[in-house]
Amino acid sequence: MAQNQREVKTRINSVKNIQKITRAMEMVAAARLRRAEQRITALRPYAEAIRRMTRQAAQAAGAEASRLPLLVEHSSEQRVGLLLVTGDRGLAGAFNSQIVRAGVRAAADYEAEGRTLHWYASGRRGVSSLTFRGRTLDGAYTGYTDRPAYADARRIADDLMTAYSDDQVDRVEIIYNGYVSPLTQIVRRETLLPLAQADVLGGDDEPDSASRATVDYEPDPEKILRTLVPDYVEISIYRALLESTASEHGARMTAMRSASENAGDIITDLTLAMNRARQAEITQEIMEVVAGAEGVS
Repeated sequence: MAQNQREVKTRINSVKNIQKITRAMEMVAAARLRRAEQRITALRPYAEAIRRMTRQAAQAAGAEASRLPLLVEHSSEQRVGLLLVTGDRGLAGAFNSQIVRAGVRAAADYEAEGRTLHWYASGRRGVSSLTFRGRTLDGAYTGYTDRPAYADARRIADDLMTAYSDDQVDRVEIIYNGYVSPLTQIVRRETLLPLAQADVLGGDDEPDSASRATVDYEPDPEKILRTLVPDYVEISIYRALLESTASEHGARMTAMRSASENAGDIITDLTLAMNRARQAEITQEIMEVVAGAEGVS
């Protein structure tokens, strides 16, 4: 009986140590989440301004916009590039696995139509998962998911834009976790290229003809587009990286909080079991004392 009590007490101490770790990880994730939320908030006005200026310049350029390779739709879309945005680390619930599953489902649909897939992955979890599934990666980007920089987005964008301009892919999509709240992350699947199919050239906030007429372009709209279009692709990827980072921290914070609560429940159950064992041992000792006293008398 004493041996059982020692075993239970050892298990309680082990679970308490794990609970300390999960609580510390929860606090770290919460602090990183606040910084990630601030970066998303700061980026949104700039991203919207780039989107608006790109759309207006494309409208002003008219037919001349078709000279830009990134604005031209290929005659067919047989080769599709998929960019999966995951994290470098785990312990974040279904954060990484749901992106990989969404990418695999999208690939299955495209392959059923006879299309060829080109894989790109950001984050070690996505890279390792796709490699484990036997997928060949055209681009693997790791080591920055905790705090992505704009240069990381530019590197990914350069590879994707080059692949599209060189006719290696006919379409590029990005799949990532969109940040809603610490408890909610939504898997988003968006078209990056061709830009004509992305939301940059549409939208409800399209300016009317009078407001467009008051804009003078120097240099001409086509030259401005040559700068704005790559910037738009880069900022779109950067926004996805930031949202994915915030989603990862939110998911990890939630997962660690749940783990801490589960550890507390286990500690409660083990403590009750230890107390019952102790009570049983005391009862047994009392019975032995009583039996011995009766025997003497």
